[in-house]
Formats: sequence, C-alpha cells, structure tokens
Amino acid sequence: MHLKSRLAVPFLFALVFSVLASAQVSPTQIDAIFSPLKSANAPGAAVLVVRNGQPVFRRGYGITDLRSIRPIDAETNFRLASFTKQFTATCIMLLAHDGKLHYDDHLTDFFPEFPAYGKSITVRNLLNHTSGLPDYEDLLMQKYPNTPEEKIPQILDAGVLKLLEQQTAAKFPAGSKWEYSNSGYVLLALIVEKVSGEPFGQFLHDRIFVPLKMTNTLAYEKGKNEVPHRAYGHTKLDQSEKDGWRETDQSSTSATLGDGGIYTSIDDLAQWDRALREHTLLSEAEMEPALTPVKPTGGPATSPEGPVSYGFGWHLEPYRNHKRMWHDGETMGFRTTIQRFPDDNLTIIVLANRTDINPEELALKVADLYLGSKP
Repeated sequence: MHLKSRLAVPFLFALVFSVLASAQVSPTQIDAIFSPLKSANAPGAAVLVVRNGQPVFRRGYGITDLRSIRPIDAETNFRLASFTKQFTATCIMLLAHDGKLHYDDHLTDFFPEFPAYGKSITVRNLLNHTSGLPDYEDLLMQKYPNTPEEKIPQILDAGVLKLLEQQTAAKFPAGSKWEYSNSGYVLLALIVEKVSGEPFGQFLHDRIFVPLKMTNTLAYEKGKNEVPHRAYGHTKLDQSEKDGWRETDQSSTSATLGDGGIYTSIDDLAQWDRALREHTLLSEAEMEPALTPVKPTGGPATSPEGPVSYGFGWHLEPYRNHKRMWHDGETMGFRTTIQRFPDDNLTIIVLANRTDINPEELALKVADLYLGSKP
C-alpha cells in the first residue's frame, strides 16, 4: 500500500465515524441536555440546532415572564446582549463593501471633536477590541458614586460618546493589547449612523433584517418600538429569600444598541445562520477580515481566562480541534450563545431569560453529540 493510501485510511474511518455519529443524534438526546429547564412557571430558554443547513432541533423551555406565563417558543424574542456584536460588525462591513468607510479610518475622522487620544484608534481597533477605550460602564459608575444600580439613569449610545469625550487618555496604545470593549461597539453603532445618515436600528432593519426575512428582529429602543413575543430577563432568588424568581430585565446599561441591544428569536437566527453559511450579505472574501484573529503589537491576545482568538464580532478559538466561530451574550436577566462549526456544518444557538445557567456549556454538550469526544 502506498504511504498516501495508508494515511487516507484513518482519515476515511474518522469521517465515516463522524457521519454515523451525527446521523445517530436524536432529538431525545438533545432534549435531555435541556430537560432541567422544562417548567410551566419558571423562565427558561430557546434552543436551535442546525445541521447541514437544516434546523434539526428547535424547542422552547420555560416561560417568557412571570406575569403572562406564556411558554417560550421558536418565535420568542430574547435580548441578545453581546451576541449583538456580530450584527454591529456586519453593519460596518457592509459600509466597507459600499466604499463608504475603511477599516483603517480613524475615530477622529468620524468625530472631529473627540480628544486627541482618538486619533490613533481605527475602525479595525474598535472591531477587534484593541482600541484601549475606557469602559463606559466603569465611567458611568464613577459618575454616580454610592448610587444604587436601579437609581442610575439609563445611558444611550450618544451618552457613551459624551463620557468618552470627557476622558483624556486611552488605557493603552491602540493596537498594542486586546481588551474586550463594549465602548468600542457602541461607537461602531454611532459610526454606522454618521456614515449612513440613518439611525443604527433603521440601518440594521434595512440592510440585514429585511433582506434576511428576520421579520421579528429589532434593536429595542424604549418608547420608540416594542419587542414582539418578548421574553423578560430573570434572576433566581437565593435561598434566604425564597425559592423563586425576580424579573431583572433592564439596567442602567441596557439601552445602548451597538454592544448589545438586539432582540431576536431562534426562528430569525436560523435565517442569520443561513446567510452566514451562504454568504448572502457579504462574500467569502469580504468575511475574511472578520474571521482573521487579531495580533496585537504588544504580544499575543489574552484575557484573564487565557489566550484569545478574536476577529470582528466573533471569537475564533477552536473546540476539540474543530474550527469554531462563536459569541456569548450576558446582561441583566439574559444569557445567550451562538456556536458555529463551519467545517462540520453545525450551529447551536441557546437563548436564555435566566442567569443561573451557562448557555455555552449547554451548547457544547450538544456539539459533543455530533463531534464526538475528540480531545
């Protein structure tokens, strides 16, 4: 047997094993992972699994809120939190596609009044979290010292810009380090508005949600629009209070849009996943920068949790040697995740309106059913 043939045998065996393993994954196996969330009176989650381009599992668990006691289903809209960032990044990429901006344009090109420290910060730095911008959430807390969270007024994107304009320096030189930045993604939404001439929510609607038939998806702005089929966020009460739930749906930082303001459902996200797979909005070449890990000038990208691989609105760390693009969302009352394995034609999405579970952990248990336990 030729060496090439001998090498091909284990590969073919692994391929056949993988196909057989995935073919044998049943809805019952997936359901078992989420069965603790089954309830007629507690918040829960919506789960979508897409395999080879087809939804093979879509199910709701628990209720949307404690008042209506409506069951969660495939149309229930959850606040995405930071899962939103891939949509914000796509807006910027669409404007780059239009020739209306470039990734190496600077912050001060869009906001001439911004302090001098913004002159070295590029759109690319904002997209891949290497801008060094101060965290607006920290700045907001400093503005309202010794104030209970519920007494701090909600800040909007324009308010974040104002806070950042009051600072005199970045935390580190742009491009030198990786540090996750909600501030950067709020500014990206404002750049979309500045360049397109329309509100960020409208741009999302016109350029992403309408073309992809994401008919129930929106950037929520209190007093301006309403979320259909809305799930409300919840926190589990501790044992000292009672065994129950408290609605914790909005905080002082829940009204910003670019870093986390989208509400959507697993039905609509099936359309989003299809668009990513089929390159409906952006070509494969245009998507490449979003899927290229950042390399800071000061050394490898790291976080307190360890090494980081990040593009534009996507984490790119592999899982068990399988290529992966993913993002979590976490905000008051909500936890969300999207886990995409492009080479395996597998996507798992979990949207939860409770804070006591880890959607990423649950989604990866589903991934293990399909991918096997390859280390």
